[in-house]
Amino acid sequence: MNEANQQRTAQTPGQFRPSLALYHANGKGTGAAIKMTLHPAHDDIDGCIMLTMANQLTVGDRRGPNPVFPTFAWDGRLTVKLDFSDLTEMLTVFRGESESAGGGKGLFHTTAQFTTSINLRHVVEPGPCYSLELFRTSRDGRSESRARFILSPNEALGISLAVEQSMGVICFGIPMLVPHDTSKYRREAREVRNGAAAA
Repeated sequence: MNEANQQRTAQTPGQFRPSLALYHANGKGTGAAIKMTLHPAHDDIDGCIMLTMANQLTVGDRRGPNPVFPTFAWDGRLTVKLDFSDLTEMLTVFRGESESAGGGKGLFHTTAQFTTSINLRHVVEPGPCYSLELFRTSRDGRSESRARFILSPNEALGISLAVEQSMGVICFGIPMLVPHDTSKYRREAREVRNGAAAA
């Protein structure tokens, strides 16, 4: 790296990476993928995490010299906005304070076209995990879609920690460093020191 590139790299601020994606494909084609995208609060807009889920589309085949990777039905994805209330409700499940979000009823979002339920629950049998499910129905009852993602305890812990650490940004936005002039403060402090020395 030459000197110009080193200076440019040193002056470039850290980039904000707002998304986390997890992929769970299986040999039956019944897996799913999730993507969580952080949207900080700004101005008079509350922050949130947009949760997107897509069901597995193809199984794929990783054997041989030209592996084919599983694909997911992103065109038929389900997306829901998780606001402060939704996220704190989900954190109670991840932290073991509740067995399921919404007291077992789930969380509901209603728009002019759809009603979406968000179900997160702690599962014990046959093995410990967390089930996260989105179920969407049209208001006229003519269409419905569903996606389900199983989180391992480790994944649930990681997401829980990530959401907890994001709450400040979701509530208050990303702090901006505001340039300020300290010359007045330094001048007054110098005058105080000089006055004390003269006394």
